[in-house]
Amino acid sequence: MKKLLALLLALCMVFALCACGTTTPTEPQEPSEPASGNPVVKIGIFEPASGDNGAGGKQETLGVQYANSVCPTVEIAGTTYDVELVAVDNESSNDKAPSAASTLVNAGVSIVLGSYGSSVAIAGGPTFEAAGIPVMGITCTNPQVTEGNGYYFRICFLDPFQGTVLANYAYNELGVTKAYCLSKLGDDYSGGLVKYFVEAFEGLGGECVEETFPDGNSDFTSYVANAKNADCGVFYSPVSIEAAQLIIDQVVAQGATFPLLAGDTWDSNVILQAAKGKDVSITVTTFYPEGANPEFDAGCKEWINADPKNLANNNGDDTISAVTAMGYDAYFVALEAMKAAGSIEPADVMAALWNVQYDGVSGHIAFDSVNGDAIRNTAFVKQANTADGTWTALPEVTIG
Repeated sequence: MKKLLALLLALCMVFALCACGTTTPTEPQEPSEPASGNPVVKIGIFEPASGDNGAGGKQETLGVQYANSVCPTVEIAGTTYDVELVAVDNESSNDKAPSAASTLVNAGVSIVLGSYGSSVAIAGGPTFEAAGIPVMGITCTNPQVTEGNGYYFRICFLDPFQGTVLANYAYNELGVTKAYCLSKLGDDYSGGLVKYFVEAFEGLGGECVEETFPDGNSDFTSYVANAKNADCGVFYSPVSIEAAQLIIDQVVAQGATFPLLAGDTWDSNVILQAAKGKDVSITVTTFYPEGANPEFDAGCKEWINADPKNLANNNGDDTISAVTAMGYDAYFVALEAMKAAGSIEPADVMAALWNVQYDGVSGHIAFDSVNGDAIRNTAFVKQANTADGTWTALPEVTIG
């Protein structure tokens, strides 16, 4: 009887170990064989789904996911592959970015798309470079994303261009000669855009008042008051969506009359919702205005509305964000690179990327031969309609 009890106990322990398995939750799991029987090629999505830039990261990811729903396969060297998207949340954190990047490396992706937020793109870049995996930035606009990293490309315009467009708009179109500029301390994106705006604005003959706020700040009372007391004609703050909502509230609360200017991060329906019904003027630069490609807009809206999760990730309505359109284009550029390479090996895809050209919904996409930056010199300017919560697209701006 004792031997029998011992045997039963041993068997229970074996079954318990089998049930638990030998892998940890953080290890990438091999996907099951697709029903199609096709081989699989993996594209990584390196985006924030949480943190300061979570809202924008989700909208950018939606563009990639919609493109995958439109074209879930790709033919490479005569073989049809199913395209699997592998997404990680870099949490809008420079500290978490390398770990999130490593997860994609370990998953065996052929190319990575992202990230929304230049700082996390810069922080994650060395991990991809060390692994020899090409990355294509979608809307990370700071020059440092690609400088010195031969594996990082991007399909968007850069901050020196975007900052110059806004400086010219403020000085020439609004007739402003004194601008208040607010960025987040240690943030490459907002700090870089303010730097380029100031250079261009002062070059035109204007004057700038610059301030920064620390990470975690949620009270912008003093910054708006400082801008008012300095008699600034415009408040320029290309910061995260979370901070933007607080700034809008303070501008309204203090009855400030100066227009708010910002870069592409403010091109979000979250901003429209925050400003709706309020006496505030908001103008942003961006990559794509809704209505520029009606076929894309209609298809994307239908796809978003068909799934409650997609609708939630688009902040509750079907407004098309420019970052969604850019994510859509980035996916197809990635497919073109793999087709041109005739291979899914990262090194081959990387080599092919330099010569890829693609006409997307956001315009023609090609890369320069120096840093792999997009050859783009056109931006779109939008103004918020606070009465109905929509954008009005102004004439596009081209700077030679």
